[in-house]
Amino acid sequence: MKIDIVTLFPEICRAPLSESIMKRARENGIVDLCVHNLRDWTQDKHHIVDDAPFGGGQGMVMKPEPIFAAVEELRRQIAEESKIEDRKSKIVLMSPAGSRFDQQMAAQLSRESHLIIICGHYEGVDHRVIEHLVDLEISIGDYVLTNGAIAAVVLVDAIARLLPGALGHERSAADDSFSGGLLEAPQYTRPAEFRGWKVPEVLLSGNHAEIEKWRKERAIKRTSQNRPDLLGRGD
Repeated sequence: MKIDIVTLFPEICRAPLSESIMKRARENGIVDLCVHNLRDWTQDKHHIVDDAPFGGGQGMVMKPEPIFAAVEELRRQIAEESKIEDRKSKIVLMSPAGSRFDQQMAAQLSRESHLIIICGHYEGVDHRVIEHLVDLEISIGDYVLTNGAIAAVVLVDAIARLLPGALGHERSAADDSFSGGLLEAPQYTRPAEFRGWKVPEVLLSGNHAEIEKWRKERAIKRTSQNRPDLLGRGD
């Protein structure tokens, strides 16, 4: 999978996406990630990317010209790379006004061959970008961040870990919270007793059927306590 991130703050993306699972996925060729500075596509000597909104109002709005130029150039580049069989690019805008991101959306996006992620900033982007360029607006939650680069890191991490070979165990992603509509059951490791608190006996029994039953029951209980809105969505 090829992912291009276009942002005003490249270093916000580069550091966290160069560690842990993402680092291994990139080194193993599972994901080809490039982070770009939007100012590289400006035409003026001051590299201006924003302007005051028409009609008045607070803050600044990201201009359409550099965003269109960036996406169009990245599309041309991917079209020239023979290693990408499906040359269609999915254009995503990180925005608090977008559709809420979840595990199902991550799974859908993980099947794309090329993502171009635009990171919003200031008071947002010129709406012509949304109307004529972007395929999907995404929000990672009902709150506002300083800029879309932070949200883009969350998006890329959630997608990349679903790619075949990204995780050490093929069942890891399938067992994650939200994948089956419930939160993940509690997990325990050694020691079997810590400060008088013991690991549930069923997990030490070796009875896999009983362990699976216990995990399902605890997953339902945990979901009921922490995310009751999820109940009824699973299989």
